[in-house]
Parts: sequence; C-alpha cells; structure tokens
Amino acid sequence: MSTEESVELRDRIENFLARNFPQIAMHGGSAAIEAIDEGSGEVRIALGGACSGCGISPMTVQALENRMVAEFDEVTVVHASTGGGGFGGMDDDFSDVPF
Repeated sequence: MSTEESVELRDRIENFLARNFPQIAMHGGSAAIEAIDEGSGEVRIALGGACSGCGISPMTVQALENRMVAEFDEVTVVHASTGGGGFGGMDDDFSDVPF
C-alpha cells in the first residue's frame, strides 16, 4: 500500500468513526486511530475521554470492531481499547469481550 493509499485509508476510517459513532463525541468521549498496519490489515483505535470507565464501552468497542471489518476490505482485525494512549484513563482492552 502506497503512502497515498495509507492516507486515504486513514481518512476513510476517521470518516467512518464520525459517521457511525457520533454518540462517542456527543457523550464526551473520543475515538482516535493509534495505528494502521497496512501489511496485516490491523487497526488500533483508542477510545478516551468519557469512554474510560463507561459501562457500555465494551459494547461500543465490539460494535466498532465488527462494523469496521465489515466495511473495509483492507481491514482484517480491529483492536480497540478505552483509556491509555494519552487519554488519561484506564488501559483496558475489550477486544475479547464476547458480546
């Protein structure tokens, strides 16, 4: 994947987050792309702000992971976590939550 394609994928993912998960920002949270591994198709997303410690963040993480893999052919797996990554919250990884 070229640098131009990488930038285009990052832009598409950012638009996806804003379009599909407006409630994150509306509730005082944030979603940021931490990393995109073009070779493996892995994407890391950090949820911060009010998402840290939120009781429904595991469901948000699961929905985000499922929808992103379904929407982007070049994305094979998404790892999302709340807090950490400079957002000042807990560093829980909910990528294995079964719901």
